[in-house]
Amino acid sequence: MTTATPDLWHHYGRTRAANDPDVPTKFSWTWDQHTGPGAEILGDLTGAVVADLGAGAARHAAHLAVHHQPTHVDAIDASPAQHAMASGLYAELTPRLHLVHADVVDHLRAHPDTYDVAYAVFGAPDFTDPRVLLPVAARALRSGGRLVFSTLAHYRSGKPAETDVIPADVPAKLPDGSAATLSRWVLQAHVWAKLLKAVGLVDVTVEELPAVDGGPGTLLVTASRHRIAQWSA
Repeated sequence: MTTATPDLWHHYGRTRAANDPDVPTKFSWTWDQHTGPGAEILGDLTGAVVADLGAGAARHAAHLAVHHQPTHVDAIDASPAQHAMASGLYAELTPRLHLVHADVVDHLRAHPDTYDVAYAVFGAPDFTDPRVLLPVAARALRSGGRLVFSTLAHYRSGKPAETDVIPADVPAKLPDGSAATLSRWVLQAHVWAKLLKAVGLVDVTVEELPAVDGGPGTLLVTASRHRIAQWSA
């Protein structure tokens, strides 16, 4: 008999969802969610098929669906609690917003050559082994498609990011409130760049966005799938 994996995201974001249920009018990549660049980093999304990797309550995905005219946004998250929260907040945005309750790696593996843009805001790249996630993310992009994500530039304690692909255990809570841990990958910029190039992505950039009000700095990471030339007869 198998035991269900505990939902370590059961408690996350509930206060904000209760107090601020509206579709956000702004998209931000930084930890403080108020500064830095916005959705323009993703390019023109008109008619695009987009994936949010580790969407949580789908606030960023809802913003894109409402304000940027994609064909649709798949907001993918494995947490039952986060998926339920997203459904309670934004189910009415279907079909432009598609709330996908699935493991991100499994979903991407099943959808090769699907997405014009895949992105995450402190999402799946933080909490999934990048040696597993990045190859399937690259394959899920269409020719010329873009991967963009924000992640911690260093640990929240101020400790430097890792120089190798190793995770740290960070605090989490089980649904009953008891303490647990989960793995988080906090990697230096050159490590992310090397990983992205190793899976064949091109035009890789890693920009550090400054910390605000004592919070952690943010790395904004971008890469593209090589564009396949279309030859006419």
